[in-house]
Amino acid sequence: MTDMSKKKVLIICYYWPPAGGPGVQRWLKFVKYLPDFGIEPIVYCPKNPNYPIIDRSLVDEIPKGITILKHPIKEPYGLALLFSKKSAKTISSGVIPKAKKQSLIEKLMLYVRGNFFIPDARKHWIKPSVCFLKNYIDDHAIDTIITTGPPHSLHLIGLQLKEKSKINWIADFRDPWTTIGYHKALKLTKSSEAKHKGLETQVLSSADQIVVTSNHTKREFLTKTQQPISVITNGYDTHSIRIEGKDEKFTLSHIGSLLPDRNPKVLWEVFSELVQENNAFSEAFQLNLIGVVSDDVLESMYDSGLKNFVNFVGYVSHDEAIKFQMKSQLLLLIEINSEDTKAIIPGKLFEYLISETPILAIGPKDSEIEGIITSTNTGTYFNYEEKQELKTQVMCYFNDYKANRLKVNAIGLQSYSRKALTKNLSELIKRM
Repeated sequence: MTDMSKKKVLIICYYWPPAGGPGVQRWLKFVKYLPDFGIEPIVYCPKNPNYPIIDRSLVDEIPKGITILKHPIKEPYGLALLFSKKSAKTISSGVIPKAKKQSLIEKLMLYVRGNFFIPDARKHWIKPSVCFLKNYIDDHAIDTIITTGPPHSLHLIGLQLKEKSKINWIADFRDPWTTIGYHKALKLTKSSEAKHKGLETQVLSSADQIVVTSNHTKREFLTKTQQPISVITNGYDTHSIRIEGKDEKFTLSHIGSLLPDRNPKVLWEVFSELVQENNAFSEAFQLNLIGVVSDDVLESMYDSGLKNFVNFVGYVSHDEAIKFQMKSQLLLLIEINSEDTKAIIPGKLFEYLISETPILAIGPKDSEIEGIITSTNTGTYFNYEEKQELKTQVMCYFNDYKANRLKVNAIGLQSYSRKALTKNLSELIKRM
């Protein structure tokens, strides 16, 4: 039964269980906790989506009793499969091969994706969604909507609903729009690039409230709009998963995708040198890869002589991923070495924080990741130029492992809990 005292908010999202990956976690958890703060969430998502990753275990986390609206979507990947099943699945999952390794069909797909599907491949869901939701908003007295992207086409649903209805609109950017790394790989013409920027400006100027996940993105958007911008990061949630103990081997585990550009060759060189120089390290070392890993990254590892040390697990359920985090001796967090990625804070970082496992991170200088790891006392962070320092720290961790003192004494984690973050969101909603 609906609680009439609660303020209703319509959440427009693409990723929703059984979708897997980090994109679904943010709003699944907000929806879980919003009722605790006097807000009734109503979720709108596609009826027949083409999710690149499926995790059916997340269906069990959907709160009981919430309203979920679903509407059919037409996606282009079915047509792309007719040309190349492998390339279509690779690109739709976010793995974009390096330019010099792209096949002719992959180059064509990227060109079509970038220039004919603006802002993205879900653009054909905009018009039917606006028609459906306009009636629902009017019939159910909805006064606040939230759109979350990517895909950024969902913000265009919000834009058109804002034009047609007297509603409050929050635009949530889990990632930036025109400055995200893969945007440059789409082979955009000048006119297509201008269209993307024009749509981004319209959304940023029309939304009543903008929410971003990092201070870097906030600073970028402040140069593009005068609308209010709030930072609400991703976070961690409580769970009841238990393990019998840590791995016996010196396991370093990376949870998540390792795409072609997320390939820290300096780190593979460090591991390669250590297994050659230190017999004890060589006997104990194991590199676990849990998630999608591109052929380019595996090739770099193997070229560094690490093939016998790599345990390539592939994608696992969210619960299984948490077990790997808790059992491992060290957790790897890797970000692309570029100016664009300083704004990216991977969702897995926050689950890493409560895993009671030290974090070894590598990424661009002055990344927000470094500040979070340092302030919470959960690990160490290095940039790509700090090879010797990185090597020294790995050996420090290994020596602590041998002495059975490899532990974490985390501080200040509460502000990153999903419930605390939802409280921040609820206060924004109530002010509207």
